Amino acid sequence: MKEISQRELRNDNAEIMRGVEAGETYIVTRRGVPVARIVPISDPDLKIDRPAKKRTRFSDTKRVQPSEPTSATIDFLRGDR
Repeated sequence: MKEISQRELRNDNAEIMRGVEAGETYIVTRRGVPVARIVPISDPDLKIDRPAKKRTRFSDTKRVQPSEPTSATIDFLRGDR
């Protein structure tokens, strides 16, 4: 069982979660006082209500086509400058 500070948890959360997935247990401390324990889930009956979704790539996002050229919009916004 590893002991980590709250700051370590905040700064290194991805690494710590990988450790938990690998079976590691962590005790989280605040100013040296234990406040939480992070343990892997071992209950086989645990049901996941909403599994994590993989994000779509930005390039897969549908692009918006403007109804007029961008230069016309910029000219309108600049006005009488």
